[in-house]
Amino acid sequence: MLHITKEFPGIKANDDVTLQLRKGEIHALLGENGAGKSTLMSVLFGMYQPEQGIIKKNGKEVKITDPNEATALGIGMVHQHFKLVECFTVLDNIILGVEDTKLGFLKKDAARKKVMALSEKYGLKVDPDALVSNISVGMQQRVEILKMLYRDNEILIFDEPTAVLTPQEIDELMEIMRGFKAEGKSILFITHKLNEIMAVADRCTVLQKGRYIGTVDIADTSKEELSRMMVGRDVDFAVEKKPCEPGEVVLDVKGLVVPSKAHKNNAVKGVDFQVRAGEIVCIAGIEGNGQTELVYGLSGLEKPSAGTITLKGHDITGAAIRERSKLGMSHIPEDRHKHGLVLDFTLADNLVLQRYWQPQFQSHGFIKAAAVQEYATRLIAQYDVRSGQGPATIARSMSGGNQQKAIIAREVDKDPELLIAVQPTRGLDVGAIEYIHKQIVAERDKGRAVLLVSLELDEVMNLSDRILVMYEGELVGEFDPKKTTVEELGLYMAGAKKQKEMQQ
Repeated sequence: MLHITKEFPGIKANDDVTLQLRKGEIHALLGENGAGKSTLMSVLFGMYQPEQGIIKKNGKEVKITDPNEATALGIGMVHQHFKLVECFTVLDNIILGVEDTKLGFLKKDAARKKVMALSEKYGLKVDPDALVSNISVGMQQRVEILKMLYRDNEILIFDEPTAVLTPQEIDELMEIMRGFKAEGKSILFITHKLNEIMAVADRCTVLQKGRYIGTVDIADTSKEELSRMMVGRDVDFAVEKKPCEPGEVVLDVKGLVVPSKAHKNNAVKGVDFQVRAGEIVCIAGIEGNGQTELVYGLSGLEKPSAGTITLKGHDITGAAIRERSKLGMSHIPEDRHKHGLVLDFTLADNLVLQRYWQPQFQSHGFIKAAAVQEYATRLIAQYDVRSGQGPATIARSMSGGNQQKAIIAREVDKDPELLIAVQPTRGLDVGAIEYIHKQIVAERDKGRAVLLVSLELDEVMNLSDRILVMYEGELVGEFDPKKTTVEELGLYMAGAKKQKEMQQ
């Protein structure tokens, strides 16, 4: 890709960027949120047309006007937000767009054989007849990868592929990528996680604010050097925090049972725990062990079938979501598109979603536009939310990381008694992660109670004052991060061990 320039209203997403991919290499693309990485890959995949610049494949200039042309050239892409049809089966999603038909009827037998052979060969186990709406995020990602392989692509683009995976799934994906490389396929790998780049990539190209900074050989560089190229300053990887001083109980959960939508069993099975003012309690676990449903139950998105939830002495087990919000609960949700933002609203409207009914923002049922504008402008500056048109930017057009910052700004600025943060740094770059960790610790130091749910073991170890491990809907262990190891937590997360006192 030579001298690519791509503009959107108010922003140059790619400004004269050159990227060269060799045959049989894993080439990482690194940059802050909104640096233009996904845009550059979308240009290569034919989803956007550049204003300037050319693309060459095997030395010949090619024009890629849509994803079908990219596929014809052997270019495939796994998107950051998966492009799957939820009500279709796994097999139907994989063959969508390249179906075999006879007299207008679908022929699936050959396709099924090919999909099963591919899944066997690359260790991507999937159930071809499962509906996409019923499978885990890690599974959905395998479907996306199989979609690429089914089309015999030789250039594979992975956009943030590990943002939604557990540590074990990430190791598996790295192995799969090494296998592709050994076969001579070429991989472009967008990520924020420096450890992953150091582990699998051969070379790394860094973008900063849409501009090309440089390409380095991984063998000759370090994590610190990469983060300096990406953010333009030194990044502190350790979380600074003073010892925890827990106060009164803010959240008290007793015997909570939450039913599961995916299968007949309960997802949360009689869980008891407390979160006190001035402490960060983390719920760790492999995805799909009931953490999502636990948070739904606490935040009011799902109705518990048994047990009680008490917030600052008020029983909120059956309370409406706004009621919980007024009593001082803030929630940074796991799925920022489904539960965090109204994507077609402006950034300003999204920032007042939780409080537009308060006197400062409305009078006699009419929104005070100037007050909303002023409030949004303050939060955008304070949380460094990068957007092309400030408060008027449509949320959908922002990069994933900046959407996340907007949600965090809204939830933290409410000054909550209890902050529930689920995967708060998913898909964020090191600079943004450092900033958000500081915000969470600052909330704790103000005497707020924080309940963190995270799959990132580094984050769990660095941020929490107490760790609760969840396995198959139950809490199986409680740990002090200063006195435990990642390996020990891993055993409990995989269900290999259980603490005695937790079982009584």
